[in-house]
Amino acid sequence: MTSLKLRTDEELYRRIRNGDQESVAVLYERHREPLYRYALHMSGNRSTAEEVTQEVFLRLIAPGGGFDDQRGSLEAYLFGIARNLLRRMRPAMSLEQAPEQMAEPDALRDLLQDETTAALYRAVQELPDAYREAVVLCDLDERSYEEAARLMDCPVGTVRSRLYRARALLGAKLRKASGRELAREQRDRLP
Repeated sequence: MTSLKLRTDEELYRRIRNGDQESVAVLYERHREPLYRYALHMSGNRSTAEEVTQEVFLRLIAPGGGFDDQRGSLEAYLFGIARNLLRRMRPAMSLEQAPEQMAEPDALRDLLQDETTAALYRAVQELPDAYREAVVLCDLDERSYEEAARLMDCPVGTVRSRLYRARALLGAKLRKASGRELAREQRDRLP
């Protein structure tokens, strides 16, 4: 298995097509966490993220898989599957529930309890899909513009403009939310 870990994704995919189960395990270990994080940030729901992650790999190993290394990298293909699944599965949950659904480790749960972080998370969830995807990949997953462009299957300039617009929308939403909070505090202080 050690020699398999040194192989490219595309080599491992070819081995999977020839029935090699160890290659499936290597690809799964290599891409499971980034795909899960992406699906979690995009959906705001842990069970949806788990379901999407599993479904991506089921589709990868299904007979007649659609990956073509002439069209791009296997990683971009996996993220494309996840993106399409998320669009179809768009969870019908209230945004107030999202932080509790997303919370995993205690540190993350504690962080999400912070009002500012919760407001930011809600604002990210309210962004249009294309903008949210740019924020998730570049700001939350800390990927480069080039990596995000490859995973989003678009030019780098598109990633930059979506990120610019997303950040402007987030700023406006957060200013509006903090203004409401300030007004609420002032109202509560009145005798």
